[in-house]
Amino acid sequence: MTPSPIESPRSPLRVAMVGHAFMGNAHSQAWRTAPRFFDLPLRPVMSLVVGHDAGRAAAAAERLGWADSSADWRAAVVRDDVDLVDICTPGSTHAEIAIAALEAGKHVLCEKPLANTVAEAEAMAAAAEQARAHGVRAMVGFTYRRVPAIALARRLVAEGRVGEVRHVRAQYLQDWIVDPEAPLSWRLDRAQAGSGALGDIGAHVIDLTQHIVGDRIREVSGRLETFVKERPYPAGETAGGLGGGGSATERGPVTVDDAAAFLASFAGGAMGVFEATRFATGRKNAIRIEVNGSRGSLAFDFEDMNVLEFYDGTEDAGTAGFRRILVTEPTHPYVGSWWPAGHGLGYEHGFTHQVVDLVSAIAAGTDPAPSFADGLQVQRVLAAVETSSDTRTWQEIPTDD
Repeated sequence: MTPSPIESPRSPLRVAMVGHAFMGNAHSQAWRTAPRFFDLPLRPVMSLVVGHDAGRAAAAAERLGWADSSADWRAAVVRDDVDLVDICTPGSTHAEIAIAALEAGKHVLCEKPLANTVAEAEAMAAAAEQARAHGVRAMVGFTYRRVPAIALARRLVAEGRVGEVRHVRAQYLQDWIVDPEAPLSWRLDRAQAGSGALGDIGAHVIDLTQHIVGDRIREVSGRLETFVKERPYPAGETAGGLGGGGSATERGPVTVDDAAAFLASFAGGAMGVFEATRFATGRKNAIRIEVNGSRGSLAFDFEDMNVLEFYDGTEDAGTAGFRRILVTEPTHPYVGSWWPAGHGLGYEHGFTHQVVDLVSAIAAGTDPAPSFADGLQVQRVLAAVETSSDTRTWQEIPTDD
């Protein structure tokens, strides 16, 4: 199916969101907020929220501002009053929902990582390419691209301010499962999540570094580790599956990695060092990226997300040093639609900027970024790191070129 043509600059873009937990909350806030702060070419309409439980979906609709609710995503993605499907579910469901939506002629926004396997991601990218021929757009939600300091870093690299990129360092550090008694969740189940720290948070820094430097990872050598191999089931759940009834004293296996570390070579010759862990005690959501080039360097830490550090290697050595740029000026990416200079943005604003970019691309008939093809490339890096860890060998990243 081909989506209805855009009739006017303020035509509605009717959205159905599948999933209403952590990411569903963040996406809902973005759909509510974007048209109130940005002059969008289409008018987002929060038509429908979908969950696996009808009662909880209805409660989420009322709490988050959706007009209707459903417990049947298959019916939702073919409804005539839905133009775009926003997927905020575990990775095990991404491929089926996204492909069905694309085949029904709906634009798709899908949370990261794109899928649980390379094969699923390839099928999704192929479906997106077929739908693209009919004017249907698809984007994967690597939302940290939309942090203004990250967007500024990309601009500075593209302008040649750091020169030839030689080193890339990236860490994503969390500590939310340091306690061995922290209960099992779907994020610790490979069947639902695909992988652990590597896919959940490592995918972000893979995408971010490639986005900032404008180059792709060519080869990796990595190691994965699971420090706590068994955990208690949440209260009321048991080995019969999350959601069953049983004793909270029962324990089950952790089937994903707790931490990942890998070396990388970029196609342009830069060296990369990457780390993703949920065991960095004291670190809550530290995304640290540093780029060193022949003319300068950039450094960013999400725990100080309104700041970008820049070193200009062309300055006099006697006074040169890292410059702290407060990325809150109206000339900085996205910032002009928000608050006066010095009034910082937060985690949720990246999701709003994601909506702005996606809606603008759909209205313009252009391809939003990152595309499903971009998501597939990240999936291939994730798979190569896993294979490298299993075989203790360097792994080359396949390409479609």
